Amino acid sequence: MTYSFDFSSISSGLDALWHGLAITLVIALCANAIGVVTGFVVAMLSQANSRLVRAPVSAFIEFFRCTPALVQVVWFFYCVPIIFNVFLTPLTMGILVISLNLTAFNAEAYRAGIQSVPTEQHDAGVALGFSPLQRAIYIVLPHAFRLAFPVLATNGILAMQQTSLLSVVAIQELMYHGKELASEIYRPLEVFTTVGLLYLAVSLAVAQILRGVERWRALHYSV
Repeated sequence: MTYSFDFSSISSGLDALWHGLAITLVIALCANAIGVVTGFVVAMLSQANSRLVRAPVSAFIEFFRCTPALVQVVWFFYCVPIIFNVFLTPLTMGILVISLNLTAFNAEAYRAGIQSVPTEQHDAGVALGFSPLQRAIYIVLPHAFRLAFPVLATNGILAMQQTSLLSVVAIQELMYHGKELASEIYRPLEVFTTVGLLYLAVSLAVAQILRGVERWRALHYSV
């Protein structure tokens, strides 16, 4: 049996797909902005001297790294409102879930950079009268960020792709509109091929931009 592709059939749903792609990008950008910052904070807390601080932070990291992202999405959407009586808009909840997942993975990316900061730099910060917060921002963060950047970039692209999981809780991102269109025109192969190509195009474009940033960074900075 030979299947005849007809991509013209999806023309009626292109506006919806573009709208879904815009929502996907909004979620991905917000999640990455949050995840890059909170990942560093969580990584610093995971290195704290107090076990009372390290234990819950480590549990947070392991939970989000060792459970499926789809389970996390479903749990937050259906369990958080019931258990904690917290009700957020679907878009806000979607950004929150992807951000928390990304935070855990980014924390692990930062950890090696934080541990590699020379003791002399810490001592210099103390000698200059920097507070622990100032040492974290002005000494540890630049060093850790430079080392972690390639992994942070990869995690960011993966987070964008994980937004497709939000379609199961009816957030109207790209995958959601793809499923809706496929059920309307009965052309799932054409629809999901198009959806896949859109994800691929965005991922490749972002990867190229990040490679350019990495090359520029390598030319102007040394670790």
